[in-house]
Amino acid sequence: MKDFFKVKTLEQVLGYTSDFPVVGTEEIALNQSLGRIIAADIISDQDLPDFPRATMDGYAMKASSTFGASEGNPAYLTVKGSIQMGESPNFAVHPGEAAKISTGGMLPQGADSVLMVEHSEAIDDNSIEIYKSVAPGQHVILAGEDIQRNEIMISRGRLIRPQEIGLLAAFGIQSIKIFKRPVIGIISTGDEIVPIDQTPGQGKIRDVNSYTLASLIEKSGGIPLTFGIIKDSYDALFRQCESAIKTTDMVLVSGGSSVGMRDFTTDVLSSLPDSKILVHGISISPGKPTILANVQNKAFWGMPGHVTSAMVVFEAVVRHFIDHVRGYLAEKISSYKISARLSRNVVSANGRTDFVRVKLIEKDGVMWAEPILSKSGLINSMVKADGLVEIDINAEGLNKDDKIQVALL
Repeated sequence: MKDFFKVKTLEQVLGYTSDFPVVGTEEIALNQSLGRIIAADIISDQDLPDFPRATMDGYAMKASSTFGASEGNPAYLTVKGSIQMGESPNFAVHPGEAAKISTGGMLPQGADSVLMVEHSEAIDDNSIEIYKSVAPGQHVILAGEDIQRNEIMISRGRLIRPQEIGLLAAFGIQSIKIFKRPVIGIISTGDEIVPIDQTPGQGKIRDVNSYTLASLIEKSGGIPLTFGIIKDSYDALFRQCESAIKTTDMVLVSGGSSVGMRDFTTDVLSSLPDSKILVHGISISPGKPTILANVQNKAFWGMPGHVTSAMVVFEAVVRHFIDHVRGYLAEKISSYKISARLSRNVVSANGRTDFVRVKLIEKDGVMWAEPILSKSGLINSMVKADGLVEIDINAEGLNKDDKIQVALL
């Protein structure tokens, strides 16, 4: 057996992410960019907004004209005119003067605040009395208050969400440079695996992993590319791995990392041109018999055959490598977590990182994580789970009521 039990910690394995290059870039239309990753800093070419505007219906004025105003001692102002949304006022406001303005309207020169209309009363067409003072900048968005000219408004490596699309649209940006979606190959192995459209005979099972892994890849921003089912044959697996590495940015071999098949898989990966085995096992549960190789500068994984173990390994490890190669430099694992309290004690073996499946239940305003105690090969446990709780390698478990972080599935 080739160093099977020389496992590495989760932290050590994640440290290999930087060994692999980021995918290339492309230019796409803004309306097609949702969920993609910005490939270059986007710098504003103007202020946003490029004029001061009202955030309330009311009267634009100098704040100093209202100081001391109250219901018992109102201030009196002359109304210079009215400003509608989309208009550019052709007059200025001086001390003791005001202009009627709509929400979003452009402030006239000299105005620095807006008084809400309900704090005033019209005396006639040209004058009002006001019952409340306002501060400079109140109910106003100043020019450049949102984004200033030459500011980096979206940084390289940021995920494009609806709010980023809205910001770019506000600047008239119609196309952007983004990272390509990495293509991730999936190879299923095992004499016992049959396509899902076949009825398994005795000792056979359907190819579940190809579908779960493909879905996880797509959810993580990658493009899954399946290469079919390969029987337990060195030559067949070698040929398929050699083919997969030419057309993908990363490859997952499903089912070839168990104790019985481990040397077989590592022999194939080691024999590929320009390859190096980096990991022969990870000190996590489930998922200990996981392989990671660097093949032609691409991550090549030997994934567990049990579907739940493969899914946990993907969430705990592989997804972070996909984030890296797709150029994602913003929030890391913390962005996938929420806080909760543990509903019961959970025991863990010291010396490994355990990932416990949990169901989230809210009771009296408190989010509780209820462990799903199940054998690793039961996919129903992943269907019931809302997330995973990581138990540190040096811990012997977690206690009921502990505050924990749940990595959402």
